[in-house]
Amino acid sequence: MKTVLVTGANGQLGRCLQDYVNENPHPEFQFLFMDRARLDVSKKEIVETFFFSNQIDFCINCAAYTAVDQAESDAENAFKANADAVKHLAEECNEQNAILIHISTDYVFDGESSEPYLPDDSTNPINVYGKSKLEGERWALEKNLKTIVIRTSWVYSQYGKNFYTTMMRLMAEREELNVVSDQIGKPTDANDLAAYIHQLILSNDEDYGIRHFSGPEQMSWYEFAQKIARENGFKTKINPIPTSEYPTPAKRPMWSVLG
Repeated sequence: MKTVLVTGANGQLGRCLQDYVNENPHPEFQFLFMDRARLDVSKKEIVETFFFSNQIDFCINCAAYTAVDQAESDAENAFKANADAVKHLAEECNEQNAILIHISTDYVFDGESSEPYLPDDSTNPINVYGKSKLEGERWALEKNLKTIVIRTSWVYSQYGKNFYTTMMRLMAEREELNVVSDQIGKPTDANDLAAYIHQLILSNDEDYGIRHFSGPEQMSWYEFAQKIARENGFKTKINPIPTSEYPTPAKRPMWSVLG
């Protein structure tokens, strides 16, 4: 039997992975779902102790600091979670000859392209969150040769706080909403990403390096909000606004289409 460690088990991707594994059990794999309370991956000694006590074959790192705006004033903790923690996991995976599957983001790019970003395109993050995630990618690839980095974008699900759950709540409360219309990306259902990751493990995929996974449709946040309203029967009036009318502490890429 092979053992699969999943960090960040209480995040939306971790919870979607738990659902998928429960619905698609496989006798050859044992999954260890660990949240921050049980395994704080930002602390090197805790990670070392865990790996010393457990033989791991796959590590799926879903743990991350995802508060993009808060990261601007909390860079130290963003880098601890998104970079240092990845280094600790990659080093221990290397010791045990384990495969590391690390989840990264479209925010490693600056958003100034007009063509879909490919895995080998130049990176240039424009906010602290993106910089911390890029450093995490580098540690993952440097410290463990058997690493797959999956960049994804605009992840949403039925769990936690994300664009989908926020829109569902606001549409139930309000008759009118303003939504940014000049940022373009591909919304990604965390359930689809969970299924993709599960298949990587079952197939023992050894195509290490960086790859992209995102939803099939390219759209703006405004268009995504329209889709959510349409598919859930909401009559909320949705107004398109430019990014300039919705200032945030962290600058966002205007183009986040992954190819």
